[in-house]
Amino acid sequence: MLAAHHRVEALFRALADPTRLRILHLLLDCELCVGDLVRLLGQPQPTASRHLAYLRKVGLVRVRKNGLWAFYALNEPDRELHAKLLDCVRASADDFPLLGKDARARRALLAKGGCCPKPRLS
Repeated sequence: MLAAHHRVEALFRALADPTRLRILHLLLDCELCVGDLVRLLGQPQPTASRHLAYLRKVGLVRVRKNGLWAFYALNEPDRELHAKLLDCVRASADDFPLLGKDARARRALLAKGGCCPKPRLS
């Protein structure tokens, strides 16, 4: 576990990266498998996995394995700062139009079933 001041730094660093911000926003309402995240982000799987590993390391996301599939979801906030940062992610869509586009693409992808077994709502 990271020391408190390092954890705060890491949380802000997580939000400073546009790809990680997009991942967090995509996971606000449901868990997604890596394949669906790759498709939604339009980035190679190793790039998405690297960002997911960082988000997991700082405690923002968790992974659930189901056979060959890895599903990611947001962790429940364990501190007030964590909860407020997730509120900021939710509110960012107005100022970062790509987040709104991602949310619409996620709804369309999930309506078609995505590439993985049906996700659970978080």
